[in-house]
Amino acid sequence: MPVEKPGSMRDFWVVFTGQAFSLLGSRLVQFTIVWWLTSTTGSASALALASIMALLPQVLISPFAGALIDRWDRRKVMMAVDAVNALAVVVLALLFAWGSVEFWHIYALMFVRAIGGAFQWPAMQASTSLMVPKEQLSKVAGLNQALMGLSAIAAPPLGALLLDVLPIQSILVIDIGTAALAIGLLMFIRIPQPENGDSGKASGGFSRVLGDMREGFRFVAGWKGLLIIMGIAMAFNLLIVPAMSLTPILVTEHFAGGSREYALLEAAIGIGMVAGGILLGVWGGFKSRILTGFSGAIVMGIGMGIVGLAPGNLYPMALGGMALAGLMNPIVNGSIFALLQSRVPPEMQGRVFTLMMSGTAAMAPLGLAVAGPLAEVIGVRVWFLAGGGVIILMSAAAYFVPSVRNLDTGSD
Repeated sequence: MPVEKPGSMRDFWVVFTGQAFSLLGSRLVQFTIVWWLTSTTGSASALALASIMALLPQVLISPFAGALIDRWDRRKVMMAVDAVNALAVVVLALLFAWGSVEFWHIYALMFVRAIGGAFQWPAMQASTSLMVPKEQLSKVAGLNQALMGLSAIAAPPLGALLLDVLPIQSILVIDIGTAALAIGLLMFIRIPQPENGDSGKASGGFSRVLGDMREGFRFVAGWKGLLIIMGIAMAFNLLIVPAMSLTPILVTEHFAGGSREYALLEAAIGIGMVAGGILLGVWGGFKSRILTGFSGAIVMGIGMGIVGLAPGNLYPMALGGMALAGLMNPIVNGSIFALLQSRVPPEMQGRVFTLMMSGTAAMAPLGLAVAGPLAEVIGVRVWFLAGGGVIILMSAAAYFVPSVRNLDTGSD
């Protein structure tokens, strides 16, 4: 199906700038809320429940979201998500200001923002391939990953500093401002659409959306290499997400630290991600994107293992492990998604990306449901060790599967 050709990169950079500010605001809110939960409850189960609430929409809504993204104006989707997220933060800020916030308010906020995320991230990824030439996708993916790293560097220290001098409601207001900026910038650009993105959005109603979903499922099911990649990502999430979600408990109980130590660990990941994103942006990876992605995954697993092995009196060792894992994160994600952006037809990308999100996100609540209570008995370190080991073994084995190794060439 014909689509509009990528035009000037100017529009991409406008979108990129707006989403950069929006991401920084979101990260700041995330850090502030997670630390508030940690300091208020000291419970791994509370953090696990918060993470589950932030993941459930990806499992339940993403398949529908993908079908809609492929039919709706993706620019308007991103604008609407930023607006809804900002409104949710306004409500929470008022609750903090009135002194009437409760835990379920936090969980509700995370759930609402996660609904938006089920639409926003796939809309951005599907739009990128229509604004950026294919030969530049790996480099742009690296820059996107570097952006995520920069936000991870800036948000935790900034959040820790602001928590010392401002009430939480004042910190939350920052996210409202960054969302408004992102919406404002999107108003002045145009994102190309696949042919079916506008023409059929009002026809067929819900039955047509279900038909689009079935078409997406058939597309993924008929691509053996993609199915295996999804299976590997699901296994990763089963162990990695609980480890990362419970990092504040690792800081307080194992390293006897506070908000600053937690912020430093988050910043270490961010510094690594920036370096990895810049590396991928300049280098572009090996000729084989699959080789690039799996090589990075093996080193990422080593980094996570280092965190798990760090004794309580060697906090810098954990910082180094986090930085190494962060360094490889853009190499893995950037390579795989650049591959999919180049191989999946633009009119199918919303559905494919959201199906991947839904499948991988479905594993995280399962891991968190077990990890939260179990971590209170055996500690968080075991999840870093197990997650790192699984990444190393599965990445090394998957590269020798022909249908995976040949994804770059299109042969199955």
